[in-house]
Amino acid sequence: MRYLVGLLLATAALIAQPPAGGQQTAPTRRQQLSDQPARAGSGRGTTRPEVLRGSLRLLSRVQRQRRRGRSGLDSFVLALDDEGGDKIGPVILKGRPDKGMPGFPMSDAQIKDIAAFLRARQQAAIDRGSYVIQNIVTGDPKRGEAYFNGAGRCSTCHSPTGDLAGVGKKYEPVALQSRFLYPQTRMFPGRGGNAAPRKNPTLVTVALASGQKFSGTLEALDDFNVALREPSGDYRSFSRDPSMKVEVRDPLAAHEELLQKYTDTDMHDILAYLVTLK
Repeated sequence: MRYLVGLLLATAALIAQPPAGGQQTAPTRRQQLSDQPARAGSGRGTTRPEVLRGSLRLLSRVQRQRRRGRSGLDSFVLALDDEGGDKIGPVILKGRPDKGMPGFPMSDAQIKDIAAFLRARQQAAIDRGSYVIQNIVTGDPKRGEAYFNGAGRCSTCHSPTGDLAGVGKKYEPVALQSRFLYPQTRMFPGRGGNAAPRKNPTLVTVALASGQKFSGTLEALDDFNVALREPSGDYRSFSRDPSMKVEVRDPLAAHEELLQKYTDTDMHDILAYLVTLK
């Protein structure tokens, strides 16, 4: 658990940080903890948050003295198997001097509180259904429009008065952002169901060494095989070899290319522009 301190400080910051926009739609974790009674035997009637904050203040002083590490991943993995401090307790008390972390003279109650704190943060990360999505329209619509017509080259395929007319009132911001970032519904093994048919599916042409060509909607493609469905409905599958030419035409390829280029600012600006298309 080389980076226990980093993990504790980072998760504490998540609890203390107010949501964007100044509005909170659900009680924060700090508020939830404050409503809980003090742990029996923790001493002097202090609440759990007070004990945690005292422990974190002690750890923060050491954090300022040690060199910066790469991440809190080590401590997070160890904390996953912890039960009431049995895993992280020995590390807190003895430290890891060879890795720049001294030991801390903490009481059993403090160690258990830190263990409970880390477990609560893990559970919050696992329980995605409890996430509260705040306002995500934080970009600049003017910059978004400039990107749409300029660097993003979105206007080469889309039009605010054509296919995107009214898109801002058709979708909620979260759904709208998802649609331009990940416009294609992909299927994964074992999940069942069928993806909704695309209006503009990926097309493929397979040219054999004999000169014969087959074209249709792409059904499957990997390093060994390619499959397509012809306009007639016939399904054809081919084993790929060096003499075969496979030409794929995916109308959504530009979206996947942009996903590698977007900055956070670009994504927020584009969304801010799209929601204005009422």
